[in-house]
Amino acid sequence: MTSAHPAAPAPGAAAPPRAASGPGRRVVLTGIGVIAPGGDGVPAFWSQLTSGRTATGPISFFDASPYRSRIAAECVFDPAAHGLTPREIRRMGRATQFAVVCARQALADSGLADGASAPERTGVTIGTAVGATTELEEEYAVLSDSGRQWLVDSAYGVPHLYGHYVPSSMAAEVATAAGAEGPAAVVSTGCTSGIDAVGHACALIAEGSADVMVAGATDAPISPIAVACFDAIKATSPRNDDAAHASRPFDGSRNGFVLGEGAAVFVLEEYGHARRRGAHIYAEIAGYASRCNAFHMTGLRPDGREMAAAIDAALAQARTPAQAVDYVNAHGSGTRQNDRHETAAFKRSLGAHAYRVPVSSIKSMIGHSLGAIGSLEIAACALTIEHGVIPPTANLHTPDPECDLDYVPLTAREQTVDTALTVGSGFGGFQSAMVLRRPAEGAAA
Repeated sequence: MTSAHPAAPAPGAAAPPRAASGPGRRVVLTGIGVIAPGGDGVPAFWSQLTSGRTATGPISFFDASPYRSRIAAECVFDPAAHGLTPREIRRMGRATQFAVVCARQALADSGLADGASAPERTGVTIGTAVGATTELEEEYAVLSDSGRQWLVDSAYGVPHLYGHYVPSSMAAEVATAAGAEGPAAVVSTGCTSGIDAVGHACALIAEGSADVMVAGATDAPISPIAVACFDAIKATSPRNDDAAHASRPFDGSRNGFVLGEGAAVFVLEEYGHARRRGAHIYAEIAGYASRCNAFHMTGLRPDGREMAAAIDAALAQARTPAQAVDYVNAHGSGTRQNDRHETAAFKRSLGAHAYRVPVSSIKSMIGHSLGAIGSLEIAACALTIEHGVIPPTANLHTPDPECDLDYVPLTAREQTVDTALTVGSGFGGFQSAMVLRRPAEGAAA
């Protein structure tokens, strides 16, 4: 995959002949690992989504009483139970622990856990928005005596403080766990990091730099500093007395997103590599694109033009017409400007088909885990294709008249999905889109 994209087919037009991207190497997803609010592992994650249950509740990690928004979607996570050693637990921050556990899950799921791929042809990309912010905040509180000392004494810091400070340590830890000696990188583009990290990994496979990539995203941002920052701009919901129903994407009564945490990591392979070893293929990553609105750090234009441009480019790269999209996994944060912005983007890119295609937001159930959520949404799309069930948008009882599409309210829907579109929107003006589809057996690249 490349960063230059031809114009998208017009809505309703026939798909152009499939053309090779770079050397013509297709990219498929063969392993999934998930840590999410409501349960660890793919079965628990999928059960959470398809049941329509919410995993949002009062913050338990610290005393949140001084804050405007005191709710979040927390993971119940025991690193020792997932096989991390005491040394690993001490060395790694919570987000890094999530990533390593998910990478091990994905490798086991793919059948590559026992070194079935060449190390030098295996790489890593990990996305994150805030890295080890939680651990850095905790250490600063210790070093500064909870902010009372302007000059801090570094001698009181943990030995691995530098590793928390440098985000590349996340990719290094995952590469060590995977035995990967190929390209390794951290992608940090705010709330689109989870899509962009996977998109970067796909590009490395497509251009021939790797045959296998362990790719995904992780974040553990439920900390006083993150809560305070979102409080300041009133982006998070203050519905503290009804935490289970606070995340309400596309609902007329929504009043902000609910902070979350978690991770999803995948094994991505060149199609021929996967076929030769008889791997199970969840989906093909057929197209990816990212755009920036160059407009405002947190604001969005109401016409959805920049997100529509990313969608158009991703569909063009996938050689997929608008009417072939069977499901859209929305960013669906539950803020008024975002929900209206992406509703407009779907109409702009998909035309009349936007009113026929089901759209849903899993943030209604697992909150918004910043950089990690894009990868969790990719996992949801792959599982939707696998199982033929579309996750619902929970808590959607009173639709916003300006959000007038089919948002699959409250209850999961059984439906065959061959092509899924997932989108993300992030502070800084980032807009990303990815197309996943059921792979056509034996199809040419």
